[in-house]
Amino acid sequence: MDLIRLNRDFPGLREAMHEASLFLALPRRERSRKAPPAPTNSPEAARRLFRAGRPIPGTQAEAYFRAPGITGYIDWVALRFHPRVWYRESEKAPLEAWPALLAAVTDPGGRITGIQRTWLDRTRPDKAPIATPRRALGHLLGNGVRFGAAQPAPADAGVLVAGEGIETMLALKSVLPMVPTIAALSANHLAALGLSPALFRRLYVARDNDAAGIKAANRLHERGEAAGIDVRELVPVHSDFNADLCHLGAAVLLAHLAPQLAPDDLARFAHAEGLRALA
Repeated sequence: MDLIRLNRDFPGLREAMHEASLFLALPRRERSRKAPPAPTNSPEAARRLFRAGRPIPGTQAEAYFRAPGITGYIDWVALRFHPRVWYRESEKAPLEAWPALLAAVTDPGGRITGIQRTWLDRTRPDKAPIATPRRALGHLLGNGVRFGAAQPAPADAGVLVAGEGIETMLALKSVLPMVPTIAALSANHLAALGLSPALFRRLYVARDNDAAGIKAANRLHERGEAAGIDVRELVPVHSDFNADLCHLGAAVLLAHLAPQLAPDDLARFAHAEGLRALA
């Protein structure tokens, strides 16, 4: 239980025992008293749904990421899979159950404040054929989905890469595995991302190649300058870095990214595969 707790970054033994039960496919214990329903669209509702999910390796969620060429590590604590998540197109429409990718949105302290649900096709590695296959639950503003996010560090050490979509950030993690990243989930939320000089001294904005992405990057430049944070842009060749990974391949994408990194950051991450020759 201790190994599971440490590996999955759970706060206590109860979460580790629940994870072990899911892995072993044990029947759920009936509790004598049910917890009261969580308020609609609340962080607690988001936390409960996320806890009901399971790790994504071997699931439709993994196939969804691998199909467009994401090759890096995907078993992140922030990602889970659930085989049946309710979806309703409108208030009067019937409920439907679809498999879904669950992405935990956390604050800088690691507390889940919301989730993003991505409903998946039942037979193909793609989004579900429904009107709005992505919906948020809980509170997202200022927070994001973190993949190896920077911990509090001296002012000369912290670096973070921020972007919009989960796929975009996992594409970057496929070629820059040592760099901590955060997905804000939209251009508006990216522009409002929480900035703290205590957590990182330099922020790279992995913006999308559209008007909303440029506007978000400009806003972060303004806010970063006021907060004493060095904000720089990472600009893709195509619409975003996931498209770049698909069309260019990992080696070409690395060569495109290297000149956009500050020299000291390039030197710090040079031991990552493929960067040694570019440093």
